[in-house]
Amino acid sequence: MNIDVSLVEEVVRKVMKEFNGIEQVRTSDNYGIFGTMDEAIDAAYLAQKEYLRCSISDRERYIKAIREVILKEENLEYLSRLAVEETGMGKYEHKYIKNKLAAEKTPGTEDLVTEAMAGDDGLTLIELSPFGVIGSITPTTNPTETIISNSIGMLAAGNSVVFSPHPKSKRVCIDIIKMINKALKVEGAPRNLVVMVEEPSIENTNILMSHPKINMIVTTGGPAIVKKAMSTGKKAIGAGAGNPPVVVDETANIEKAAVDIINGCSFDNNLPCIAEKEVISVDSITDYLIFNMKKSGAYEIQDKDVLDKLTSLVVDENGAPNKDLVGKSAIYILNKIGIEADKDIKVIIAETAKEHPLVQHELMMPILPIVRANDVDEAINIAVEVEHGNRHTAMMHSTNVEKLTKMAKLIQTTIFVKNGPSYAGIGVGGEGYSTFTIAGPTGEGLTSPKSFARRRRCVLVGGFHIK
Repeated sequence: MNIDVSLVEEVVRKVMKEFNGIEQVRTSDNYGIFGTMDEAIDAAYLAQKEYLRCSISDRERYIKAIREVILKEENLEYLSRLAVEETGMGKYEHKYIKNKLAAEKTPGTEDLVTEAMAGDDGLTLIELSPFGVIGSITPTTNPTETIISNSIGMLAAGNSVVFSPHPKSKRVCIDIIKMINKALKVEGAPRNLVVMVEEPSIENTNILMSHPKINMIVTTGGPAIVKKAMSTGKKAIGAGAGNPPVVVDETANIEKAAVDIINGCSFDNNLPCIAEKEVISVDSITDYLIFNMKKSGAYEIQDKDVLDKLTSLVVDENGAPNKDLVGKSAIYILNKIGIEADKDIKVIIAETAKEHPLVQHELMMPILPIVRANDVDEAINIAVEVEHGNRHTAMMHSTNVEKLTKMAKLIQTTIFVKNGPSYAGIGVGGEGYSTFTIAGPTGEGLTSPKSFARRRRCVLVGGFHIK
């Protein structure tokens, strides 16, 4: 057989080039930050192969290290301040709460519960195993919170993760990735379990989604990027947009409802997709609700011309929000239309019809339109309509169990908060674990480590049956 020596030499050169590149990635000490997306993915791929040899107790130790480094007071303060400074969105004190929440209440390996079936034919186990390398696309609205939550959850399930943050949150994301990697290095974890590219971009996100070494795509963002992730042919988890309504009926504690709604709507200047975006209230209690909302920090716009001016400022003719005002304070937005508001103002409110753009479109600003309904059944129907089938989040203030049940069944949202502020749904003042990837479009709901794991069946035939 004739062998083409030149062809063999060329193959060897290519293999050695790839090996040397991978070896450089393996031994680099850049704390998870890479010049190209290919380098980042290669690094995470090698890290995950090594991670497979680690024990569950190793995983728990690494996750504990991530929690501890984030929860250091100086780190919490730094990340929270920098996120607001860099993105120009939200409030420091609320970023602090969310970062702390993600570090403390994201589940770990305890979420990976094994199922067992035993009988005459033996023993079968259903176990949760890693997908491999996960590509995680994160938003500018919750940059550090999403990285904290997904790092813990994805590593708990045995994966490595390549993050593709929004470019406008690049600096704070680089800093938190380095912080996490330094903590993991101290614990002896495989290098590069959590990585990102130093220049996030649409192009790099596209490379991530199509790369053959990426086994799963997890997208926390708007409908366009979620749709794109779902069309890759890979396992995809999509946490998309919402337009959460809150219904208030005549049986509610109106004073408390007003406080809860204002607090929920103003939380981080309305950046969370779970936050109250519109109120639908029964006519008989609407005036009293508005009175109490104003006592709790709401500024009411009653003049139609002023409301039109506000609407033109914050939303364009296609329904897209003014990006320069997303996550800005109510005082800042009011100032843009020539109104100087008191320093205690948290939210802008105004009565509108249900067809109004402020009702129909998610703005992620502390602006809260109020729609009157004749009765609670009409209010529920309007809420279902304006939620647009996003299946994200809804709230209701009522003591009527029958109507609470009716709304929950009809609206079919991933989160349904009864008699509390929206943020109770992610564990702030409400029971349950936390996450910042809430997958409505793909159905996983509030993601946790088991969301990032494959179900595998292990069968032992004819043995270990002790019933």
